[in-house]
Amino acid sequence: MKKNSKDFWKNEENLKQKCELSKPSSELKDLRNKYSGNGEKATNLWNAPSAVDFAELKLGIKLDDWQKNYINTEGNTAVRAGRQSGKSFAESLRVALFALLNPKTQTLIIGAVDRQSVELFEKVKSHIVTLAKNNIKGNPTMHKIELTNGSKIIALPCGRTGYGLRNYAIHKLVVDEAHYVPEEVFVAVRPMLATTGGTIDLLSTPKGNKGFFYDCFFSDEFTTFHVLSSSCPRITEEFLKSEKKRMTKLQFMQEYEAEFLDSLQAFFSEDLINSCIIPQSSSEVGVVPVSAVGYYLGVDLAGHGIDPNAFVTIKEHKGHTEVIETGITEDVKAWETVNRIKALNNKFHYKNIGIDSGGLGAPILDYMLKENKLKRRVVGLNNSKKVVDKDGGTKILLKNDMYWNLRMRMEQGLVKFHDDKELIESLGCIQIEINEETKKEIIFGKRTHLTEAYIRAQYLTEQKGLNIMAFC
Repeated sequence: MKKNSKDFWKNEENLKQKCELSKPSSELKDLRNKYSGNGEKATNLWNAPSAVDFAELKLGIKLDDWQKNYINTEGNTAVRAGRQSGKSFAESLRVALFALLNPKTQTLIIGAVDRQSVELFEKVKSHIVTLAKNNIKGNPTMHKIELTNGSKIIALPCGRTGYGLRNYAIHKLVVDEAHYVPEEVFVAVRPMLATTGGTIDLLSTPKGNKGFFYDCFFSDEFTTFHVLSSSCPRITEEFLKSEKKRMTKLQFMQEYEAEFLDSLQAFFSEDLINSCIIPQSSSEVGVVPVSAVGYYLGVDLAGHGIDPNAFVTIKEHKGHTEVIETGITEDVKAWETVNRIKALNNKFHYKNIGIDSGGLGAPILDYMLKENKLKRRVVGLNNSKKVVDKDGGTKILLKNDMYWNLRMRMEQGLVKFHDDKELIESLGCIQIEINEETKKEIIFGKRTHLTEAYIRAQYLTEQKGLNIMAFC
C-alpha cells in the first residue's frame, strides 16, 4: 500500500532525526566554506567537487574515516563490522548516492526477512529526501522508490532460496546481515548481475567461520572492511566494558570485534532446519479428532519498547509436533500481552502455556496464575533456572535443556513447521559456544525471541518427564 506524500515526508523527517550523527561545528563551517565561498557555488550533488562531502553538509553529520572510504569504494565490497559501528548508515548513504548519481540503475536490497531489508531501505529513503527530494518520482512505498533519472531501489526479503528474486536484472545487490542468509540465495541472485556488470555489497556481523560471506571476505574479487565497535566514536568505553562483563570472551569478539570464530557454530544446522520444513498445504500431524490433539503455547517476553514478545503455538499427536501459528508483538504493555494470551487460549484451548518465570515475565506469570481460565494451564519455564507451578513448586531446568530437547526432536524427525521466514531466521541465528577449559555450553543468538518461545512450547509436550499436570 502506498503512503500519501504528506505522511511519507513526515515519517522520513522523523527517521532522519534518529539516524543523524553529531558533527563538530568547526568542521561544518569548513564544509560550508568549501561549498559557498569563493568561486562557483555548489548547490547540489551534481556540481559538488565531492558528493560525499556535500552529503555530510546536507545531512549535518560527520562520517567516520572508514565510512567515507567505504562509500567512495568501487566494485564488490564486504564489510564485517561490530555492533552499532555505523555500517548500516554508511551503506544506506552509499546506496542513495549510487542511485542519484547513476541514471537508469536498479539496486536491490535483500535480507533474510522483510524487516531487515526494509529497515535499511528506510534509511536510504531518508537520505534521498534530504539530498535530492525533488528527484523522487511519485510516492515511494515501503519497498520501492523511483527517481526522476530512471533509477530504482527495491527492498525485499530473500527467504530460504531467493526464488522470488530471480526475475530482476540489477546493477547493485545489497545483502544486509549477509552471514545469516542461506547459501541457496546467493546461487539464485548472483546471475542477476550477469548482464549489467553489477556489483555486490555484503554487510554483516560474523557468524562462525563458514559460508558465502566468509568466503567473499577473503576473495580477491572483494574490497573488504573490518570495523571494530571500539573504533566508533559514538560508543563509549564504559559501555564496552560492561558488555565484556556480561558476555563471554568469544561472544564479545564476534559481536563487537567482528571476528570469524570457529568455536562459535550454528546450534541448528541449515540442513536440520530444512529437514523440518513441510509444504504449506500439508500437515505433519494430519487430520485427527480434535480431542486427540494437544495444543501448547510458548511465550517469550520482552520489556516495553525493547525486544519483541514472541508467541509460538504447536499441536501434538502421538509424539509428533507441528508449529501452527507464530506471532510477534512490539512496544506493547503488559496488560496487552496478557489479553493476547487470553485470546489465543480462547482460540486453541491449550493444555499448557509456557512462560518465562524470571525477570520481566514474573509479574505476568503471577497475574496469569490468579486467572481461573489460565491458572491450570500456565507453567513458568525460567530462561535459566527452573520450572515453577502455581503452588510455588520447582524443578531444576536449564534453558540449555529446552534447546537440546528441541534439537533432539528435530533430529528424530518428530518436529515439523511450515516455511515461516521469521521462525526459520530465528532458529538459524542460534549459536553454541563450548568453553575449552570448563566444557560449559553457552547457547545464544541475535534474534532468539521466536526460538525461545518455541523451545518452551515443545518442552511442554514432554509431560511424562516434566510431570506438568501434577503441578496443576
